[in-house]
Amino acid sequence: MFDLDDAPEPVPSRPASPKWPYALVALFLTIGVLVLLAWPVKLPYYAMSPGPVEDVADLVVIRDVPRYDSEGAFYLLTVSLRGEVNPFEWLEAKYFDTQIDLVPADVIRPPGVTQEQVTRSNQDAMNESIDSAIYVALHRLGYDVQFAGDGVKILDVVADSPAQGALQVDDIITRVDGTDVHTVDEASARIREFTPGDTITLEGTRAGEPLTVSITLIEHPDIPGAAMVGIVLDTVNLRLDLPIDVSVDPGNIGGPSAGLEFTLTVLDLLTPGDLTQGHVIAGTGTIRFDETVGPIGGVRQKVYAARSIGAEVVFVPRDNYPDAITAADDAIVVVAVDTLQDALDYLDTLQPAPAMVAAAPGP
Repeated sequence: MFDLDDAPEPVPSRPASPKWPYALVALFLTIGVLVLLAWPVKLPYYAMSPGPVEDVADLVVIRDVPRYDSEGAFYLLTVSLRGEVNPFEWLEAKYFDTQIDLVPADVIRPPGVTQEQVTRSNQDAMNESIDSAIYVALHRLGYDVQFAGDGVKILDVVADSPAQGALQVDDIITRVDGTDVHTVDEASARIREFTPGDTITLEGTRAGEPLTVSITLIEHPDIPGAAMVGIVLDTVNLRLDLPIDVSVDPGNIGGPSAGLEFTLTVLDLLTPGDLTQGHVIAGTGTIRFDETVGPIGGVRQKVYAARSIGAEVVFVPRDNYPDAITAADDAIVVVAVDTLQDALDYLDTLQPAPAMVAAAPGP
């Protein structure tokens, strides 16, 4: 007979282990693998974000004449480019960070163009911007600013002209009928001294070898009575011949967009008084020899950069104004300008900053 008291104690069943920790671990592992796989992937976009800003006065060197530093400052603005972006950087720029814009890679670096070529082009554009700014500022202040060069290069030869068959593209001309010429203006002025039918001698070099050519001039088809050789010229190593020693060292900054701020700063430093009235003024825009201000890229990022330093006003080219105000909110005044004079007119409306008023001598 079986005694129930002798029966073994039943073994309690264990509760089933929860499955969610394993699922969570699997999810994290899957995400990790996806990140590792996607991180090196490059998408054809650059991420454009606010870049460093510079007090332009710190970049300008003036010798031989007095320098008048201001209580306020003019700041140039830049953008930072990161590219080509991976999928996560693309998502950040597209959906999470309003200060970053995505720019197609072929806009920044066209097909067939190397990064070194892009960098060199930006440096050349910066140097041209500096020359334009210094020229405009000094000319406005009444200085006699001249251009210098190392002769003129032939860019094109007009068909059926006296130059055809005698001159070639890339020939360098340094003398016109016994007179040294350094720029296109000098060469053109010398040629205008002659009349159709005259024979003149052009001297220079071709592929590094001496060149001497005699040309019999004809009448210009569009300018009655004017003599024509039949060549399109460009100045070799065009540069400014400055009456005073003024220079700008931009460091590693490239591109032409600081032209307006360079011009305003040089004007301010060479003029008694304070164009800024003690305010922090940022700005962007190219400057041309005729004082017009041209459009630039990355204006939203530049406005954000201006806000980051507490600038009160930012000048932008009028064409860029609609985009600029989307980054301004109520944190900064955006002023659209077409010309240098527009910027100067606005500065004339500024009241002295409180710090200037407090520092002013009493009666």
